[in-house]
Order: sequence, then C-alpha cells, then structure tokens
Amino acid sequence: MIPKSHPRYHSLVAREELIKHFETGVVARAGLIAHGRGEAFDYLIGEKTTEPALRAIRAAACALLLAERPVISVNGNAAALAGEWIIKLAETVNAKIEVNLFYRTKEREKAIESLLKSLGAKEVLGVDERFQATIPELMSERRRVDSRGILMADVVLVPLEDGDRTEALRRMGKTVIAIDLNPLSRTAQAASITIVDNIVRAMPKLVEEASRLKHTPKDELRSILSSYDNSAVLSEVLEYMANRLKKLAEEALKARVKQ
Repeated sequence: MIPKSHPRYHSLVAREELIKHFETGVVARAGLIAHGRGEAFDYLIGEKTTEPALRAIRAAACALLLAERPVISVNGNAAALAGEWIIKLAETVNAKIEVNLFYRTKEREKAIESLLKSLGAKEVLGVDERFQATIPELMSERRRVDSRGILMADVVLVPLEDGDRTEALRRMGKTVIAIDLNPLSRTAQAASITIVDNIVRAMPKLVEEASRLKHTPKDELRSILSSYDNSAVLSEVLEYMANRLKKLAEEALKARVKQ
C-alpha cells in the first residue's frame, strides 16, 4: 500500500498500474522502459501541466470536435494508465478507439481490448483481422491498422506514440495529436498538435476541455485551431525547461554557499 502522503504518490501508483498490466499482458516489457524515460522528462517540467500544454490541449479538443472521423489510437501503456479517460474522450468527441501496437501479438491485442471493454468501451477496433489494412511506407507492426478506423480517420490522437507512424500518418494527410513528454522526440516534432505532458494529467484535461467546447460554434473552433502554432508551443516548452533548470541550478548553488 502506497501512502497518499508520499511525495511521489501519483508516480508510484502509475508504476504499480504498469507492473500490474505487464503481468496481465497489456503492457509490453519495453513499455516499462518507455514510461521511465517519460518520467525523466516529467521532472524537467516539474510534474505539472504547463501553459503551452494547456494551449495544445485546447487546440486538440477543437481538432477532435471538428473531425468527421476521429480515432484514438491505444497501446498498452495508454490503456493501463488512462483507459477510463480514453473512453470518456471517445464518447465526448464521438471518436472510435483502435488498438495499435509496435510489439504486436494477438494475446496483447485481446488483453487490451478486454481491459478497455471492462472499463466501459462498447467497441474496440484493431483486433479483427477481417478489417486489417496497411499504412503505406511503414515497416513496423504499427503499419497494421483497421480499415474502419485509423485508415479512414481525418484526426488521430496518438498518446505515447512512436515517430515512424506519426510521420506516416502526416504524409497521408491526417491531423495527428500526440501526447509526449519529450518535446524533442520525432513524434513531438512531426505531430500537428503536441501535448507535452504526462498522459495521466493530459487526458482528464482534454476530456474537460472537449466537454466545455462541445457546443461551441464550429467557426469559433476553427478560429482557435487556425491560430495554434505547434512549433511555437514546442519552443516554449523547451524554453520553460531550460529556465526551470537554470533556476534550480541557481538555488542549489545558493544553498551550497550558505552551508
């Protein structure tokens, strides 16, 4: 039992969820490594949602609400850490949910489908071979998509994604929304909208923002979206990280001088 008074309570809870779902087959071994890498970047932003991330969340909500065929792509880590919020977002913006994996096995697909359905998902695409299609010019297992979902989507949310597929989806003309704690990753750099935040904070905020904007006139949503600049947002995030590290270094130096 992790005491709620522990200063890293939420982080430890997330780790335990990943370990639990690694044992159930939802999370790949490499997913544990990926989570640790993300946590390192979370330290750099102070484990909080920054102002640039909030602007990206707002733009993402607009893009999903304006989409004709939105799809939320789900891997093991996303299902384990934010499955309930993925389902809430899908209901809010009328999006389909599709399992898409780099470390793909039938067992993992079924395990993720089972988890999502246990949380309330009515339909989970990407597990029925009858509807399997292929993303052109992509060699990894992520090239296998559902013909009813990602293949036909105009907007794809790719939380915890890899760069190859983000680039491929952009070449196909799709709007790609990424949630990635590393602003320097290919995913972050290639996406149309990059939310540099922890998925466990970003997804509830995205659901909240989509719910708030749901009945906003489409012209207003388009105006918000057209004014969004992903390159500027990524630049601001990097500047935020650099300034925060500088401040921490100065504070550490002052503390050392006082000793």
